[in-house]
Amino acid sequence: MSLDEHRYALTVRWTGNLGEGTSSYRGYSRDHDVEIPGLPVLKGSSDPTFRGDRTRYNPEQLLLAALSQCHMLSFLHVAVMNGVVVTRYIDEAEGLMRTNRDGSGQFESVTLKPRVTVAGAEHLPLMDELHHTANQLCFIARSVNFPVLHEPVTQAED
Repeated sequence: MSLDEHRYALTVRWTGNLGEGTSSYRGYSRDHDVEIPGLPVLKGSSDPTFRGDRTRYNPEQLLLAALSQCHMLSFLHVAVMNGVVVTRYIDEAEGLMRTNRDGSGQFESVTLKPRVTVAGAEHLPLMDELHHTANQLCFIARSVNFPVLHEPVTQAED
């Protein structure tokens, strides 16, 4: 049972009309803007494989980024709650998406690869449990229908 509702709103504005709309598959750009009041405009497109602009963010990258960010923020919260001082966190996340013959597709999995540095070696045995708890708390990971895997590496400061 949900205790609170949090609503999010944004505007996605297609900017890719090259003069003839979608009169042909190659006749329009996939460019668009993601607009959120008070924030810089996020320039989006489709993946270059699907005729997108490689200099803009694509939805697949943004989904991967959302999962990575959510896990990091959940992990940092869990660390604080357990008295663990994190001094560095870097995630080199990867996602696997497959396309189908009918043009559809789906993510099959995401693997997060957080590299975490903690202030004290005494906390190293806790790290797997903290990552597991963070995954259970992450709003985004709880919302997707594919596995979000973890390959964490933790070290203590020298």
